[in-house]
Amino acid sequence: MSPIRIGVVGAGVFGRRHVDTVRSVPACELVAIVDPAPEAAAWAREKDVRCFADHVKMLDEVKPDAVIIATPNSLHVPVGLTCVERRLPILVEKPIADTVEASRTLVETAKRAAVPLLVGHHRRHNPLIERAREVVRGGGIGRLTAVTVLWLLQKPDEYFDAAWRRQPGGGPLLINVIHSIDDLRWICGEIEEVHAMTSSAVRGFPVEDTAAVAFRLAGGALGTATVSDAVAAPWSWELASGENPVYPHQHENCYYFAGTEGAFALPALELWRYEGKKGWHAPLSRQKLEVVAADPQLRQLQHFCRVVRDGEAPRVSGEDAIRTLAVVHAVHEAARTGRAVVP
Repeated sequence: MSPIRIGVVGAGVFGRRHVDTVRSVPACELVAIVDPAPEAAAWAREKDVRCFADHVKMLDEVKPDAVIIATPNSLHVPVGLTCVERRLPILVEKPIADTVEASRTLVETAKRAAVPLLVGHHRRHNPLIERAREVVRGGGIGRLTAVTVLWLLQKPDEYFDAAWRRQPGGGPLLINVIHSIDDLRWICGEIEEVHAMTSSAVRGFPVEDTAAVAFRLAGGALGTATVSDAVAAPWSWELASGENPVYPHQHENCYYFAGTEGAFALPALELWRYEGKKGWHAPLSRQKLEVVAADPQLRQLQHFCRVVRDGEAPRVSGEDAIRTLAVVHAVHEAARTGRAVVP
């Protein structure tokens, strides 16, 4: 069987990771990179792959079987629509678009054309997240009652050399915490209401550096998310999970799920329960669950190949990704208005 010929549009941090992942999978063939930046062309020469400055030219000349879109958020929809016109399956990096309205245009167009669209919320392919979903949805902690998310770390000053990262839309909520919101939706169910406050007091940029979010989940559970990219702390998925080797692995937890029969902490996979009598005077037992580690980016690409070749349903569809994006926008709206917002 011939490999699936894939073009990658966007050669930034995420695009380059996709490029390396595609080249590691025998079932795939990287046929082109698209990025107008001169450094992208130099990098492509190092990788010995064709590089185009324009995605339309690449699509027309190379004619790939499928496309991965890892451009800036505002370009996801126009690039995606061009691919849909050519009936090319697409994997779009998260967020699916910069606005809910724009994302609906892409999703509805792809649906009408019967073109597969998968969104890159790659953590749903992480065995840690899969196990958490099994525990929480499978009743392993009883009725879910309370959830806590911590996303606290320090971004270096040079991270903000890119001007867009200092502007609204370039902050930790849309760039980073959207992953945590998607994790919660996948593990716990829909987020039905949010309250929020944001601050830019540390750096003074127009974009937030800190946020406090409260939310209500379907089924009645309540949760909080405490967020900052301006603190010296280890409590974030990037640092605690060991998922991406570019970050030093800090052996901490950052997600906590509490239910009527137990509690569960990630990424350490710690399950807490009473063995006999329940109550604060009785000791809790701690069980360390196990999973087989696997690279979620690799598993996501393998899934994309099955979507393209075998018609497998996307684990993260366009409609699903819109709901995650809507929650992020609801957080911003709740912070702006001081009111509860329904996503």
